[in-house]
Amino acid sequence: MTDDKAILTCALTGVLTNPKQHPVPVTPAQMAAEACDAFNAGASIMHVHLRNQDEGLGHMPSWDPDVAESVVCAIRAACPGVIVNLTTGVVGKDISGPLACLRRVKPEIAACNAGSLNYLKIKDNGEWAWPPMVFDNPVAKIQQMLDVMRETGTHPEFECFDVGIVRSVAMYLKAGMINGVPELNFVMGVASGMPCDADLLALLPRYAPAEAVWQTTLIGRAEIWPVHQKTAELGGMLRSGLEDTFYLPGGERAGGNGVLIEALAACARRAGRDIATPDEARRLLGLKPAPAQP
Repeated sequence: MTDDKAILTCALTGVLTNPKQHPVPVTPAQMAAEACDAFNAGASIMHVHLRNQDEGLGHMPSWDPDVAESVVCAIRAACPGVIVNLTTGVVGKDISGPLACLRRVKPEIAACNAGSLNYLKIKDNGEWAWPPMVFDNPVAKIQQMLDVMRETGTHPEFECFDVGIVRSVAMYLKAGMINGVPELNFVMGVASGMPCDADLLALLPRYAPAEAVWQTTLIGRAEIWPVHQKTAELGGMLRSGLEDTFYLPGGERAGGNGVLIEALAACARRAGRDIATPDEARRLLGLKPAPAQP
């Protein structure tokens, strides 16, 4: 049991999920409405992916700074005081798109993928679900991201898909690549990464820097919810949303982000923890206070 505040993050939409098949938001208005539901349920941070706004292309990502600005402004207007966490994940050496979006919206937090991974999934019949690929995040690429985050006053959240990547963050700290409070996100449930396993989760914090704040991103169906509960009991921060799952603890499909955050908040409260407000989340993460509202 722990009595510290639990920060809740909502991952609103994800990278490629098709809005024709799943209830994921795409337009600024849709993103703002889903963020509002999650905010009212207790999420103080919105993890934001950007989608192509052209007709019929809402399942595709976008790195258009104008799209970033319109989406982030809509979310901030709908959720006064909310913290925006912008994705930066991109395959390949060209990171000009994420960097342009960081410079345009200057989010308080941005994801920083902390290491490379063979990103794989295989079907029951032995065929690859997609062509095997490397999600490449060498140290030079990470340093480029961190340099621009420092320029924009953005706090990095290190996304860790495997145990070795968790351990690498302590080396980034020792090498002087990180300023402020280290924040790690243990991503569990990617088929070729760490499994969504409560026993494994119990070991991971010992490999993070001692002063780190950590959270879990759990990808899957109803089996993720006991691990969310374990996260809450171990003192971690909690994340869910339509990027990570379409399923509530009972196995029923979620109609939106709000109900997923309600279920996440219930995990925290069962562990004896209160839900952090945005201002409390800022203090825990070492962020600057929110600017005063006009």
